[in-house]
Amino acid sequence: MKLPLEGIKVLDLSKTLPGSFCTQILANYGAEIIKIEDRTGDPVRQLQPLIGGQSIRFYEVNRNKKSITLDLREKAGQEIFKRLTAVSDVIVDGFRPGTMDKWGLDYRVLKEINGRIIYCAVNAFGATGPLSKVPAHDINVLSLAGVAGLTGTIDQPAMSPIQIAALAGGSLYSIIAILMALNQRNHSGQGQFCDVSMLDGSISLLVYTLAEWSGWGRLPQRGNELNTGGYAYFNVYETSDNQYVSLGASEKKFWTKFCQTIGRPEYIPIHKKPEVQPSMIKDIRRIMKQKSQAEWVEIFGDADICFAPVLSLDEVSCHPQVLNREMLIKVENFCESNHPIVLPGLPIKFSASPGEINFICPELGQHNQEVLEAIGYTSEEINHFLDQEII
Repeated sequence: MKLPLEGIKVLDLSKTLPGSFCTQILANYGAEIIKIEDRTGDPVRQLQPLIGGQSIRFYEVNRNKKSITLDLREKAGQEIFKRLTAVSDVIVDGFRPGTMDKWGLDYRVLKEINGRIIYCAVNAFGATGPLSKVPAHDINVLSLAGVAGLTGTIDQPAMSPIQIAALAGGSLYSIIAILMALNQRNHSGQGQFCDVSMLDGSISLLVYTLAEWSGWGRLPQRGNELNTGGYAYFNVYETSDNQYVSLGASEKKFWTKFCQTIGRPEYIPIHKKPEVQPSMIKDIRRIMKQKSQAEWVEIFGDADICFAPVLSLDEVSCHPQVLNREMLIKVENFCESNHPIVLPGLPIKFSASPGEINFICPELGQHNQEVLEAIGYTSEEINHFLDQEII
């Protein structure tokens, strides 16, 4: 059975996480991804940790792609790219705005070659605005979006181990944009330009936080709001063995069962009163420290409330729910490594056209011959491009 995106050809110009993760997901669900690198390669290829000379960070987001090398600064390289555009469906551009314009490869030029092309530009700040050409990484974008300032304890902001701006604000919104544009193209026959900003995407994820600001009429405070530790019923508690458990008893029925179980029925009617939260949190912390994480998990195992242990990654990889959903895949003997590498599984399960995990990662320029021959170049021309360092 065909994969959902089979038949869709994507030119991947990304070098870092937002574009690469976007096209990795598209590849998992059947799209043909042609990763276009300069002759030195995506810099992530050299990013630690390395196993057998292979960057595992690169491997995580560049499997099941084809790699060609192409110098887009040279006119011959630009002509090759234009010929590739003519037979492709999607371009994912991870450069700063203006880079492709400088090379004469912006959307206005390419849509004249292929009116059905969908051009998705994903970067920190988008194609317009005073910061459009300013460099930034995830930590900078989350800082400007207000996310970093609200993450952490009352005393200090904390950094997220997940690149929220890059992955959610950039990659996932790029996927959504591409799929919507493909659907629109089915009706109109025309492609379009998709302008995806990591900052825009990050701000859009603040919906509940904006509701707090709007509803309370004051700015949310780090470590003191519903989702950041300010309420007893939605919090993380330490256990006697220096582990942690999480409680998400927003609904009264869950809170009632929790309070009855820990012997605090008097807390049931004052569930969401802001003024009593500090004292309740202090008391519940003392109670939760009286038993181990495993003991609390057993106590609440059949209670039907929103309660879970805070797990380490190795514990996550062995959890029955994760195993059932095949969400962490261990690859043994990778480059003769003495420990497995771990890949994320498929996050979307289809009943009729599932995706697939491919473990093959392209070497730099591995598919030069195949890709260029497919668009009409002869072996002699390809060898000339090699001699001239175009590819």
